[in-house]
Amino acid sequence: MWMRLAAMAAFALVPRVYALEPVPAVPLTLDAAVARVALDHPDLRLLDAQRPVLEARRDAAVLRPPMEVGVELENLLGSGDARGVQGAEATVSLSGVLERGGKLDARRLLAQAGIDALAPQRAIARLDLLAETARRYLDVAHAQSALDIAMTDIEQRRRAVSAARLRLQAGASPESVLFTAQAMLAQAELDRDRASQEAASARLSLAALWGERKADFTAVTGNALQLPAVRPFDVLADELQRAPELAELLGEQRIREAQLQLARTSSRPDWNWQVGVRNNRADSATSMVAGFSIPLGSVRRAAPEIREAEANLALLPYERQARQQQLYATLAEAHGRYAGARLEVERMNRDVLPQLQKAERAAEQAWRAGAASYMEWAQLQAMRIEARQRQLESAIAAHTALIEIQRLTGQSMAAEDATVAVENAR
Repeated sequence: MWMRLAAMAAFALVPRVYALEPVPAVPLTLDAAVARVALDHPDLRLLDAQRPVLEARRDAAVLRPPMEVGVELENLLGSGDARGVQGAEATVSLSGVLERGGKLDARRLLAQAGIDALAPQRAIARLDLLAETARRYLDVAHAQSALDIAMTDIEQRRRAVSAARLRLQAGASPESVLFTAQAMLAQAELDRDRASQEAASARLSLAALWGERKADFTAVTGNALQLPAVRPFDVLADELQRAPELAELLGEQRIREAQLQLARTSSRPDWNWQVGVRNNRADSATSMVAGFSIPLGSVRRAAPEIREAEANLALLPYERQARQQQLYATLAEAHGRYAGARLEVERMNRDVLPQLQKAERAAEQAWRAGAASYMEWAQLQAMRIEARQRQLESAIAAHTALIEIQRLTGQSMAAEDATVAVENAR
């Protein structure tokens, strides 16, 4: 469930085939990355390893106080008639504690509440881990898309160098134009090399999540510019009531209630009882002895512990309210960032990039015909690349916000119609 949840809330990226490095036949998918991380990550194994510890504590908590066997010798040493073995008295006794006030049930309830609290803790750890996987996967995708943009820039700069060389040979432009075109080509190649290095580092960072020292993949799948619609903010805010972080507080409430119940049982004192047999060697008489004791002042001694447990339990509504407000504010901020970034990606794709592409081609034709300067063409080339980079940064910001939204709510964020549209566009 969690694996599909993280995969649906992230993205799908389909890289192009680059000249710098070969793309494997089967690039790494987000589902595959999530499966590798969820299989054997130390954070999840640590939580699983805590369960036997808590179960052992529970088994110890349900044990009753032990019974004791005692032997007491009297008049073994002394003076007068009490001296010697003949005057000795020996008592063999069996003693124990009779627990009152439901202490055994209270201990069992507290131990079981600690075990039950592991489930929401594991859910939160798993969700945080999968969100981190999606973010690192997104870093790889970001670098791949930046490499794609750099390859486009190199392609257009090479056209400019070729055109500048032809015009120089024809005497239609000075040598400085060729040098400028070559310098801009070198800058584009530098951007390509930097993006390639960042992609390698991002792949290594992602592979480290499942314990690999080097990445066994060279690409990831999907298209970063495809951004699904999300549910309305009011719907998402309602889903916060089922957020794993609030479920963790519910487990904490059970623990504190059990602690309060255990503290209240301390106000009822336990009875210490003892029975035995006494033998008098002087007359070979045997008699039965019995007794019990009750500690005094149990209510007074238990009162501070009860007040502390009641105060801890009374804090929970405020803690829950503070956590809800924090989650709500974070959700509102992430939802706003996603909406703004998604709008920018769509507007850049619809209104800006097509016009810049047309302008760049027109400037190229005009320069080749001698109707425009080289700098006009070069400037439009740079504007086109900058616009694509800006669009990519907005898309990455949107995906980052989308991952945060899912981490908060633990639900799939994509609306059904948007998911269908994405699938049809693939």
